[in-house]
Amino acid sequence: MIRRSTVVYIVILLALVGTFYYIKNRKQSTADILVTPSASEATTYLFTAEDGVPTSIRIVAKSGETVEVARDAENTWTLLLPIKAKAEQGAAEAAASQITTLRVLDTVPNVDLDLVGVKVPDYLLKVKFSNNKERTIKIGVVTPTESGYYVQDAAGGDVLIVSKSSLDSLLGMLTSPPYLETLTPSPVPTETPIPPTPAPETPTNETVTPQT
Repeated sequence: MIRRSTVVYIVILLALVGTFYYIKNRKQSTADILVTPSASEATTYLFTAEDGVPTSIRIVAKSGETVEVARDAENTWTLLLPIKAKAEQGAAEAAASQITTLRVLDTVPNVDLDLVGVKVPDYLLKVKFSNNKERTIKIGVVTPTESGYYVQDAAGGDVLIVSKSSLDSLLGMLTSPPYLETLTPSPVPTETPIPPTPAPETPTNETVTPQT
């Protein structure tokens, strides 16, 4: 017959073993939660592949400045505003690529639109895509941390925070439009013509009429 004290020791031992495995499994589960990123932490972009390939980019500042580039029938970028001219293809294509990489840092639901500057935005970004889709984004003020801009789709929805550095590179076109640089010919120096030297006067013989 098992002594009563032995039974007590066995129960205590089993309790300790159970506690050990419980704590071990709990720590492992916690570690898994910390290491595994949640779906909300996935990188999202302002424009997606569903929007298509940018074919026209127009930026309008509240102060009135406007810049616009668009692809022509030959798929070549042309500057339409502030003047119509040939565009520098590398700069225009870089702007189109930047459109597709505007990263959303955070979502700010139920915020005062006046407070974040999107009710009367500082800038409007209008983009047309290859699938004939067009989107207009209102760009408000810079966030307190200066890491992004508050933006909102003109069609409505939550206010988003988009990376400041990526938007700044686009807004820079307002002050530096992607003109195609052309060499201006230097003026050819011209020689000042030397006035001709006047010919020496030939003395004339005056005929004196003798007096009678």
